[in-house]
Amino acid sequence: MGIKLKTAVATSLVGVLGLTACGGADTAGGKGEVIDLVAYSTPQIAFQKIETLFKKTDEGKGVTFKESYGPSGDQSRAVESGQKADFVNFSLESDVTRLVDAKKVDADWKTATGHDGIVADSVVVLVVRKGNPKKIEGWDDLIKPGVGIVSPNPASSGGARWNTLAAWGHVIANGGTEAEAKDYLTQYFKNAVSLPGSARDALTSFTSGNGDVLVSYENEAILARQKGEDVDYIVPDQTLLIETPAAVTTSGGQAAKDFTKFLFTEPAQAEFLKSGYRPVVDGVTGDVEGANDPSDPFPTPKTLLTIAKDFGGWDAAKKKFFDEENGIVTLIQIATGTSE
Repeated sequence: MGIKLKTAVATSLVGVLGLTACGGADTAGGKGEVIDLVAYSTPQIAFQKIETLFKKTDEGKGVTFKESYGPSGDQSRAVESGQKADFVNFSLESDVTRLVDAKKVDADWKTATGHDGIVADSVVVLVVRKGNPKKIEGWDDLIKPGVGIVSPNPASSGGARWNTLAAWGHVIANGGTEAEAKDYLTQYFKNAVSLPGSARDALTSFTSGNGDVLVSYENEAILARQKGEDVDYIVPDQTLLIETPAAVTTSGGQAAKDFTKFLFTEPAQAEFLKSGYRPVVDGVTGDVEGANDPSDPFPTPKTLLTIAKDFGGWDAAKKKFFDEENGIVTLIQIATGTSE
């Protein structure tokens, strides 16, 4: 079918936002430090709630935040180019290692942060219209004639790279060859009707009426339902574990380090959970509004792929799939006219 890419209008939640969150400074109880927080597009609501909790702690008294949200790769490149950041949270490890190479994040960021630097998890899901009119149950349904796919663009969005690798991985997990996986991705991109710059823009595009299925984070699907959007979502039998890394930059002060440590406490992880993220701290549970089953919000997929086990880590995956000249996905996007 013909390819018609529709870029969603960016909402006020996305883009580079210079926001001072959670009220004005209260310097009476602390140092009055400002944390410049730079993150990918989706965790804004969770962070603002966590910031409020942090400011009630001894370490957080008097601390204020300036926030910037946008596509993960764009945010990482902005920090590399000089955008001020004390704390970063991206959707890909490679967006952090870019800053390690630029001497803006210490090489030991994983051990310094704890939990291998991963602050929250999710999985790739398929978001459909209420009632699932196209009867989409899994990956193979996405490449049927007449099915319009919405997903962020791998050229700018970390979320899109998770999505694309999940799509590829389902073929391999079912015993397919790499040639068959390439064929699948080619049809996948041919069916793309909207490839916005970020995961949040992709959600906006879909809820504005574009496409039949949105390939997205589980937490984005849950957030959409929390906001009253008329959508359903499916956790495919084969999907990919999304791990979102966080780090303090070399310019980050004690407040940024304290905030990062706070992210792994039960109260902070509970806020990630309420926003639809899978906690990385054991024992953090609870009902999640908007989940398919609020009392059991995070089902275990039949096959849960991981970047480390199934793709050799992000360095190898980035080179094989997303290299700007020879990456498999890059070449498929060029061939299908979906690279921009």
